[in-house]
Amino acid sequence: MNPITGKTYSLAVESNTSDNFFETVKDLTDFILEKLSINESQLLKLIIEKDRKTLFGTENEKLKSIKNDLKNHLSKYTPGVKQHLKKMSLFQRFDATLRTKENQYFLYMIEIELVNRINKNLFHQADFKMALFPHCLSDFRPRCISKAGEVEHICQGCTKDCHINLGSNLLRENGIAPYISVTIDQKKLFQELKSKYPSIGVIGIACIPELARGMRLCQSLDIAAIGIPLNANRCARWMGKAYETSFNLKVLENLIK
Repeated sequence: MNPITGKTYSLAVESNTSDNFFETVKDLTDFILEKLSINESQLLKLIIEKDRKTLFGTENEKLKSIKNDLKNHLSKYTPGVKQHLKKMSLFQRFDATLRTKENQYFLYMIEIELVNRINKNLFHQADFKMALFPHCLSDFRPRCISKAGEVEHICQGCTKDCHINLGSNLLRENGIAPYISVTIDQKKLFQELKSKYPSIGVIGIACIPELARGMRLCQSLDIAAIGIPLNANRCARWMGKAYETSFNLKVLENLIK
């Protein structure tokens, strides 16, 4: 995988993989948990409850110090956020995803790590397990020939290097149904699946803000969600034109085994 640059964040900045990012987030999460003397569920609740009020507006000195911890360790992965926010059009400012601030990126990174820890076993115990890939992961050289499936579109494996194909093969080997997300109303999709299956597990692969919000949606619907952020946000929504991106296949393998 070659290093790629996203509109606001890029996870493969120190090498040609995003391995260091995931190790950094893992170690930083452990550090914060120990610093605050709380467990994963308590920290996740704190992050979500403080989301709109801002975690850093608190008078608690321990929580205030987290702001610097996050910035010191994670800002190298968010080099484009401030410039992006400055150049946003008036229309773009109405999009909550596009106007995500740098501090919120940091919190989302920790939140995704926490949700994966909390939900991993629940995901594996689910009666129906599926994954949702975004279109921007496809190989752009040919025209994508995915076909409609029972839930969403299904990869047809047209090129061996396509990240959707690579991920789909790995998922199928582990009894997880891979799909390409085309439905805008995911809440409706998940509700329909819940009417068919006693329990559902979902793997989301998306840009950091979308993944965190998708995980929250699943939590509200009592769906065990885990996920992996894209290595960079490069779709037309961010860039004005769609560019290929990638995700960490090794992290996916560790999550599903």
